Amino acid sequence: MKFNRILLSAALIVVALVVQVSVLARLQLPGAVPDLVLLTVVALALVHGPVTGALVGFSAGLLADFAPPADHAAGRYALVLCVVGYLVGLVRPENGRFTSAVGPMAAVVGAAVGSTLLYAGVGALVGDTAARHVGLTTLLLTAVVYDLLLAPFTVPFLMALARRAENDPVADATGAGGGDVSAGWLSSGTGLRIGSQRGGLRVKAARSRAGRAGRIKGVKRL
Repeated sequence: MKFNRILLSAALIVVALVVQVSVLARLQLPGAVPDLVLLTVVALALVHGPVTGALVGFSAGLLADFAPPADHAAGRYALVLCVVGYLVGLVRPENGRFTSAVGPMAAVVGAAVGSTLLYAGVGALVGDTAARHVGLTTLLLTAVVYDLLLAPFTVPFLMALARRAENDPVADATGAGGGDVSAGWLSSGTGLRIGSQRGGLRVKAARSRAGRAGRIKGVKRL
């Protein structure tokens, strides 16, 4: 991972965790809680791919495991977000861009459902029966609804920040097989268009210089 990518990911995770613990966890909503940490992992995984998604998910989950008022076994949420980050990263298009918001929103739904089921499954293995008292169906529905409502205000912004953190976003977007996801949810295909516009401007400038040089030579010959 690049240093600027690590630095930005760490900052986003810390901010998301602080907001999660200090604001969202205190809303006392029925069922689940809006998971800003999960949405941050989803956004970074959609931009950087499965390996970075797994590393970011594990780090974010481990911090959440130790953040108060954590009442579960350490490493449980780290495992969940590691798996979710890796699987979401596999959804990243090969050309590094989304043409619409359907892909990211589907990833958010899948991450909300998968994280809830995996968290409840791991809890059942270690003897945590909290999900049974609340109701797994209620947790699933509320988790999907809350995350879908929060996603349009967070995921596009986080994806755009992650794209700008790269050294050369245009080169990364057009690179062979390794381009990151462009901020297509905010403005589809912006990086590629900017690159083509820059190339066209360079060609026009070169032609204008050649034309001026030809005119100057013609005047000298006369």
